[in-house]
Amino acid sequence: MSEQQITPKAKAARKRSMVEMALLTLAMFGFGFAMVPLYNALCELTGLNGRDKGMLVATTVSAEPDFSRTVTVQFLTVVNGGREWTFRPEQSEIKVHPGEFTTINFVAENLLDQDVVGQAVPAVTPGKAARHVKKTECFCFNQQPFKAREKKIMPVRLMLDRDLPKDLNTVTLSYTFFDVTELAQQSAKPEG
Repeated sequence: MSEQQITPKAKAARKRSMVEMALLTLAMFGFGFAMVPLYNALCELTGLNGRDKGMLVATTVSAEPDFSRTVTVQFLTVVNGGREWTFRPEQSEIKVHPGEFTTINFVAENLLDQDVVGQAVPAVTPGKAARHVKKTECFCFNQQPFKAREKKIMPVRLMLDRDLPKDLNTVTLSYTFFDVTELAQQSAKPEG
């Protein structure tokens, strides 16, 4: 059917469909762009996905470690959206005593030929363990800028507090790495 044979009604329907598709595409882009901040806010408010404000920064610890007990801490990593990065723990699991600080390193590498900014979102399972995970240092506290092809060793210093329920013998810390390059660029722009 040639362009001249299309009725005005069909042209209007085509135009409306194009506008709807453009709006849907914009809405999907906006949702994807806002996903990390929305996820962080939702998890902080509700404690969903094993996130708890107490998990983020350790308070002063004066008690001795509980050497009568050993807990396995597993580490899982995911790069959201299949981005061109590698992201992994140097060890997939460690054994710790509650009340004892330990450091685990994560390796992240930007495989792209351009600079990027990443942000890791942590989660703890089982959820009831989240408030017993205390961190003094974590790459998840801040956005992580990477130069093109840059590789970083990123430490996490953590402790499971002595009040960790006795029935918990394994705690899993997972980190999902998101590309927040556009968000970082927008927040770096001067207002005015």
